[in-house]
Amino acid sequence: MPDSLIRESTTTSVVLLATTPACRLLSGDGTLLDRLGDQLAALPVREVQILNAGGGLGADLRGVAKIARTTTGTVALLPADLITHTEALAVLLEHPAHGTGALISHDATGGPLRPPVRVEGGRIVAAGSSFHLVPEANATFRGVLQVGEADLASLADVAEELADLAETGKLGPVTPVEAVDLLLVGLVRSGVTVRAAAIGLLHADRVTGQNSADAAVIRLAEVDEAKVRLDTSVKEDDGFFATFFVSSWTRHLIKPAVRLKLTPNTVTGISAGLALLAAVWFSAGTPVGRLSGAVLLYLSFALDCLDGQIARYTRTFSPLGAWADGMSDRLKEYAVYVGLAFGFGGPDIWHLAVAAMIAQVVRHAIDYTYGGAVADAARVGAMWGRPARSLLESQDLRRAPGGVLRFAQRLERDTIARWLKKIIVLPIGERMALIAVTAAFWNARVTFLSLLCWGGVAALYQLAGRIARSSR
Repeated sequence: MPDSLIRESTTTSVVLLATTPACRLLSGDGTLLDRLGDQLAALPVREVQILNAGGGLGADLRGVAKIARTTTGTVALLPADLITHTEALAVLLEHPAHGTGALISHDATGGPLRPPVRVEGGRIVAAGSSFHLVPEANATFRGVLQVGEADLASLADVAEELADLAETGKLGPVTPVEAVDLLLVGLVRSGVTVRAAAIGLLHADRVTGQNSADAAVIRLAEVDEAKVRLDTSVKEDDGFFATFFVSSWTRHLIKPAVRLKLTPNTVTGISAGLALLAAVWFSAGTPVGRLSGAVLLYLSFALDCLDGQIARYTRTFSPLGAWADGMSDRLKEYAVYVGLAFGFGGPDIWHLAVAAMIAQVVRHAIDYTYGGAVADAARVGAMWGRPARSLLESQDLRRAPGGVLRFAQRLERDTIARWLKKIIVLPIGERMALIAVTAAFWNARVTFLSLLCWGGVAALYQLAGRIARSSR
């Protein structure tokens, strides 16, 4: 029966699966179960329920199903034999979206308590267990599964189906140790979108004996959690210019900004103000004006990166903030176009300015319409479609990608090619750098022609990639 400990009024409930002997291993002055309870007390969770139903895997899964059907809000499932950093738990449990996600490590070295998963585009597209295989796995699941309120019915259905299969022996010799692993497999194969929450350099390991538990605790002490939190506040998959010429130094401004109580939205507003000042300087049309505008534009983009870093560090990002940041980016860029056109003068330059603006609108439309179509297809599939793969299939077979996608995947494995691909698509960092350099050393005509040429190549590249993925 589950024991419940009310922590505070938030939207996330935690279920500790104390169903294996390892949860009673010693750690400090208590057990591993006590240790996890103390860690969860420091996190914003509503309540902690301890599930120790007994009776085998089927009974454990039915206990999870019952909780999923009677609980509101988000539910997080943790095996009580887990030894992890508190910061690793926070990566998932403190995410403001409170959606469905799983804690993973990009270390793809699998094992009995590290089932393989395949991550694509920040979500888990295939998950494994001792019964379910994952071809081309590129990460491992680390035992913590969070299920958003909208997916609780799917969790309950999956848990009950798995319980039936386990009790009839159709899943082979699976044990209660694999309860969370099997639930992740079921959710993924049922079409639920599961965010991959990566732990980076942090540790999250399940243990089976006292020696492995002691060794895992020692490994925790070898990692500076505060430094890792700061490092993970900087986007890993950002563009080349943002990574090497901006984030390399803005990361040192994160803690001072937090101490000054600057919110991400405040930094976004300052960034927009600097971009407008840059447009004013560009409109002067003088060499000094163009150089001053270029410097202000660079600083504006630096703050644009900093606002996201602060949001990730403080975990205060929100859909409204993301929307405001995206709208600010578009308005800042187009204001700079207007300033450059005013500074250069003449009717012809306005034709180029409008053309550059239209080119960017088309490129954004290609991205956002594709993203919207993928999201709509996922929602329709989750509501009306059958699971893509049966839970009784021992191997997750997927249709091999086409030639264009295979080529793109090969490029991802090569560091130089991966950075070249990021540069080719002309992300906002490269655009800001292109505008600043060409405006400072040449003129607005060169700026707009460069944007049109490079932007045209980027649009064709994006279009080809979207068509290839859509026809996959």
